[in-house]
Amino acid sequence: MNHMHQNNQQDQKFLNKIAFLDSKQREKLIPPEVLISQMPIQENHTLLDVGAGSGFFTIPMAERTSSKVYALDPDRRMLSVIEEKAKDKGLNNIELIQNYLEDLSIQNDSIDFAMASLILHEVSSLAKALSKIHEVLKAGGHLLCLEYENDEKIKEGPPIAIRIGSDELEGVLIRNGFKIVKKSKINDAIYTILAKKEA
Repeated sequence: MNHMHQNNQQDQKFLNKIAFLDSKQREKLIPPEVLISQMPIQENHTLLDVGAGSGFFTIPMAERTSSKVYALDPDRRMLSVIEEKAKDKGLNNIELIQNYLEDLSIQNDSIDFAMASLILHEVSSLAKALSKIHEVLKAGGHLLCLEYENDEKIKEGPPIAIRIGSDELEGVLIRNGFKIVKKSKINDAIYTILAKKEA
């Protein structure tokens, strides 16, 4: 009986996490559809959502392309949530990948546009993660990164010790073969960097 109870608690925790992810991100960010619509995504592009979570960006990305969207997340349950959302919307162009970014095994030079939203501060090596994305992107392909600014005044977001400031991220992107296209702020806390793999 106790085991049942534990399972229920875990399930509830997981559901709470999804509700939190969806609501918190929606609160903080401009609507994902708006952000995606501002990106250099074409109708036949192959896309990658790194750290896809509950599909906050995966779903609008899949609606923008007739090609494939890879949803990468190490948590199988998160991927199941995306699967359900995709079914509800009649989307069948999403491929789920349960893995960590550092171990991603998509064909090199196959992705037109990659998105890494509030995930890079969690990777074990930022340089290794970005070089992995660089490998799978086609020449001329884009990467959009969203992260919390490394600023003591910003209370929400991950612990300050693991945040990646925009200047730091810009430097690591450049060292890993990216050209910075555009830096902008979504709000006081969150910035975006759009980078391009040089042809």
